Amino acid sequence: MTQHINYLAKLAAQGKLGRREFMGKAAAVGVSTAAAGSLLSSAAMAEGPKKGGTLKAGLAGGESTNSLDPATFLTQVSHDFGKCWGETLVEVSRIGEINYRLAESIEPSADAKTWHFTIRKGVEFHNGKTVTAQDVLKTMQRHSGEDTKSGALGVMRNIESMKADGDVFSVTLKTANADLPYLMSDYHLIIQPDGGMDAPDAGIGSGPYKVTVNEPGVRHVGERNPNYWDPSRGHADQVEIVVLNDATARTAALQGGQVHMINRVEPKVADLLERVPGLQVKSVSGRGHYVFLMHCNTAPFDNNDLRLALKYAIDREEMVDKILRGYGSVGNDMPINGGYPLFSEDIEQRSFDPDKAKFHFKKSGHDGPITLRTAGTAFAGAVDAAQLFQQSAAKCGITLDVKREPDDGYWTEVWNKQPFCASYWGGSRPVQDQMYSTAYLSTADWNDTRFFRDDFDKLLIEARGELDQAKRIALYREMGVMVRDEGGVIVPMFNDFIAAVSDKVAGFEDDPSGEMMNGFALAKTWLA
Repeated sequence: MTQHINYLAKLAAQGKLGRREFMGKAAAVGVSTAAAGSLLSSAAMAEGPKKGGTLKAGLAGGESTNSLDPATFLTQVSHDFGKCWGETLVEVSRIGEINYRLAESIEPSADAKTWHFTIRKGVEFHNGKTVTAQDVLKTMQRHSGEDTKSGALGVMRNIESMKADGDVFSVTLKTANADLPYLMSDYHLIIQPDGGMDAPDAGIGSGPYKVTVNEPGVRHVGERNPNYWDPSRGHADQVEIVVLNDATARTAALQGGQVHMINRVEPKVADLLERVPGLQVKSVSGRGHYVFLMHCNTAPFDNNDLRLALKYAIDREEMVDKILRGYGSVGNDMPINGGYPLFSEDIEQRSFDPDKAKFHFKKSGHDGPITLRTAGTAFAGAVDAAQLFQQSAAKCGITLDVKREPDDGYWTEVWNKQPFCASYWGGSRPVQDQMYSTAYLSTADWNDTRFFRDDFDKLLIEARGELDQAKRIALYREMGVMVRDEGGVIVPMFNDFIAAVSDKVAGFEDDPSGEMMNGFALAKTWLA
């Protein structure tokens, strides 16, 4: 029986048997819909990628203010579309290894302060220009300039000098950093012609798709790049992202066949969606986390006792249970978990403690309500999570006023501007240095808690150059405890990445680095 069903799955993957007919035959012999879909996906993978068709995704995380300038990428839609049309020097694989992309090799100095990247030959930008080390140099200069607003600025601050010589791009650091290749995988650092100096938002890169439609907050379309260098990507004739910030609308679009895949499936509907014929729910745990951010330099959050009161006033277990429904784990007010290789397991777990919350709240001297801003786009279940926070805080004598902001404009008008709001961090920063450099280094443009600490910065710099792993773990532990006990981030939970995919799609793989295969779903999958 098993052999027969596998044979039928192979025929379906080859297009010799209709998908509906296969699913019907599988059901007739007692194979569940989920199992049949899995067999079909496996058969399609075995057959290899197919070319053609239009692959569509319905994604949350798009706004009318989005730009094609990689330096400005804030939300998921920009991130995912950028990986369709652009490429970085390297990428991090789903098992944490460095994959060479526009760099074909990397050579560090013995002290890890100077790094040489040999640029892949024969790669073209969409405008026909050959990718050169000079383009790489200009790109890095644009993202590290004094007036840049690049989201990668935090990881660029340690660069002392850069140069291009023939096919080689070289970087000399102020202090040694064994993790530099990981930092170069930052999704903002898409290599552009002349670095994008003249037209940063032109959407011209070297990726598998060329930009043909760019309607921020509505839809984005790319057509296959016929001169793309890597045959393992860019299988569809066309890819399209439809911006669907509303969870109900996303789910309906997938069920109605308007799109082939969606992101941010709400945990409360994931199990129900799993039962729908022709659909599969894909869930993977990783480093992504949902947060409530407080600006440490803005009253009343400039008082650490108030920050501690709010940290003790959140019921993490309840939130994981009711918001994540088992698709995640409890957080500990630091952005690092066991998904990082140098994580310390012995840091005490903070829990809901009304007595400690009341103690620190009274000690802070604050009186009156505190406004917490949130939106549906902040993270899946953010509005419900804020309301749960409101309820648990009330048990501690703390009044939270939850203000729901419009989804459109949340990432430009609320996040990194308002002193207390909901947000999220994806898992695409695979090493602690990158996470801390992006969001906790004093000079980082994305320091969204205004955590400005010279002692933390010194520890971070010391950890970069420390080659003794035990000492490095100890340094990162000290930094984690500092953020946990004195920082402005409340991390109630680490979330799984939950997507839903039509069984017409093949090649979809779990990637703990971020949702939608860390943004590569459209670039790597194909229509079976």
